[in-house]
Amino acid sequence: MSESIEFQMSLLLAVGLAGHLLSGLVRQPAVVGQIIIGLLVGPSLLGWITYTTFVSNIAHLGAIILLFVVGLEFRIRDLASVRPFIIALAGIILPWIAGYLAARGFGFETNRALLIGVVLSATSIAITADTLRELGRLQSPEAKLIIGAAVIDDVLALLILSLTDQLSTGIIVPFTIALTAVKAVLFISAGAVLGQKIFSRLITKVDSSALAERSPEFIFVLGLLMAFVYALVAEHLGLSAIVGAFVAGVVFEGIHVNKSRSIHIGAEYVRASFGAVFFVSLGVLADMRTLDTDTIIFAGVLTLVAFFSKFLGCGVSARVTGISIRESMIIGVGMAPRGEVAMVIALLALDRGVIEQPAYVALVLMSLITTLIVPILLRNWLYRTS
Repeated sequence: MSESIEFQMSLLLAVGLAGHLLSGLVRQPAVVGQIIIGLLVGPSLLGWITYTTFVSNIAHLGAIILLFVVGLEFRIRDLASVRPFIIALAGIILPWIAGYLAARGFGFETNRALLIGVVLSATSIAITADTLRELGRLQSPEAKLIIGAAVIDDVLALLILSLTDQLSTGIIVPFTIALTAVKAVLFISAGAVLGQKIFSRLITKVDSSALAERSPEFIFVLGLLMAFVYALVAEHLGLSAIVGAFVAGVVFEGIHVNKSRSIHIGAEYVRASFGAVFFVSLGVLADMRTLDTDTIIFAGVLTLVAFFSKFLGCGVSARVTGISIRESMIIGVGMAPRGEVAMVIALLALDRGVIEQPAYVALVLMSLITTLIVPILLRNWLYRTS
């Protein structure tokens, strides 16, 4: 029975929601409790859940819904700014170089070291965004810069991954890299602007019609439909599905209804369940039983390099653009978690045979540590209220 899909799904949701409730009781971000409970029920300790294809698929579903909810809080003009691009660019280049040098210092070949650098360059939007949402800071200036930079960060990380693949083969195709960049810019800008113009009119008509009285959930379901449509289009274009879901959320940001059920409220309820599964899966993915001394040392070095390179790259660049010291520190810390983005790239590297299991475990551990410490730092230090 423990191998059935129904059992696994029920267990995932149960432990995820339990982690959410326990975190609330001790006044810590929900992501912290959910990742820790993932470690508890995963292969590291109890072994109730393993990172199967099913768990991975449900986790990615949670990430898509989570980023859709985050997008509902942001306007497109908040993203179309020079500052987020500067912060993202510095936050990509410095960790990439630092990660490459650290890997070379541990004896990794050039192509493997380059890809490890790519893993360190990727920022997880989901971790920081969910923490900021819990703290009620999503509308703060620094939060908007973090989210905007993180979206750009994901796109730049994909470009660097493409470049790294070409460097590892010795063949560089500038056209392929340029094409990816153009597709990303067109998708984010056109998808958000055109989507808002089309759906704002459509939803206004539907909300004032008899359909809204007969099916008040119609607009909410339409919002979720577009989240997944945007996600699949983004994937088809070679971008991340979570970037597509975020853009879909931006489309519906300024749309409010009278007769119909609110997209914002409904999406929050869905996020509470499937977002929890996503964060639990991060803990499940790590099997701490495979750790040895060399892997622990490598993971420790990678974690320090990952955190401080992102903190300095994003924090200093934010300060240079005129942001206050405190807000620059918040941006530097907020851009530090690697989470799902780094884990996906690391998993791709493992599947391609570019890295071996010990390096993969070290990268997963680095991702987990940066994921865990950032919400704690934001809540208990930078945003401490008492």
